[in-house]
This record gives sequence, C-alpha cells and structure tokens, in this order.
Amino acid sequence: MARRIFNIANNLTLFRIVIVPILIVIFLYSTSKSSCLIAATLFALAAFTDWLDGYIARRQNLITSLGKFLDPLADKILVSVTLIMLLSLNRVPAWIVAIIIAREVAVTSLRIAVSHEGIIIEASKLAKYKTAFQLVATEGLLIHYTYFNINFHLVGLILLWIALLVTLWSGLIYFFKFFEQAFTS
Repeated sequence: MARRIFNIANNLTLFRIVIVPILIVIFLYSTSKSSCLIAATLFALAAFTDWLDGYIARRQNLITSLGKFLDPLADKILVSVTLIMLLSLNRVPAWIVAIIIAREVAVTSLRIAVSHEGIIIEASKLAKYKTAFQLVATEGLLIHYTYFNINFHLVGLILLWIALLVTLWSGLIYFFKFFEQAFTS
C-alpha cells in the first residue's frame, strides 16, 4: 500500500510542497540578486515537477487518489505562498494576489463539496493554462532583476495580469460546470 501511495510521481508532488518553506527562508533573510536567482531556480525546479509528476504517473500507470488530490494542492501552495512572499517585498499588487488566492480557495472548496454529492468537476484545459501562466509569471517576479536587457520584474507583472484573467475565467468555468450538472441531474 505504501509503495503505491509513495510512488515517484507522488514524491515529486511532495517535493513541490517541501520547496515552499525553503523559499520562505530565502526571502526572510535576503533579497539580493543571488538569493533571488536561487529562489527562482528552486521555484523553476518545483514548477518542472508539476509537469514531470503527471507525465510519470500517466506513463507508468501510477495515478492515485492521493496524487489527484495533492497535485493541484501542491501547485496552489507553491504559487500562493510565493506570491504572498513577493507581496511582502512589494513586488506584486495585493489585490491581484487576493483574487488569485480567493479563486483557488473557492474552486477547491466547490470541488470538494460537490464530490460528496457524487458530482465530479474535472479540471479544464484552461485550468492547466492558468497554472502555467501563474508559474511563469511568478518565476519572472522571483528573478526580479534585469538580465540580458530583460526586465524580469516587468515581464513577470505582465504575465501575472494574463494569469489573473485566465485564473478568473477558468474559475467561472468551474462554477458554470457545477450549475450545469446540478440543474441537469
């Protein structure tokens, strides 16, 4: 049983969660260029595991109920906590962070609540794009400084605006799907 639950795919998901306190510690003690690059590298590694754990789980038939629960949770924890840390450094607007986190809580709560009623609301393709935009935007905001004549902070903010729009749109789709299933059942 433990071998099935703690397979490589789920371990990669857990790694994404373990990275979060390390990122917090980095930003508590330094916001230098080098610490930003270290944080951005760790975040990029964690973001890569989002793709890798899914690929491995599908390829090796390691899909578990725990993995289905933990994978989106790990993404939400990684992005939300990192955005809160960036908020404390005045690198992101508070209202954007609040909307993104509120959407994540609302959709997760809806999916959990309706699952008890036998209604399953599958993740949409747009939700995957939402996660991708959030991860890439956050990466740019973590790098923060200008390298190769690219203002990574500005790029991160632009991508965060796009992520916000996709986040809101995908959240609305979840609620539309819920109402559609609730009234047709």
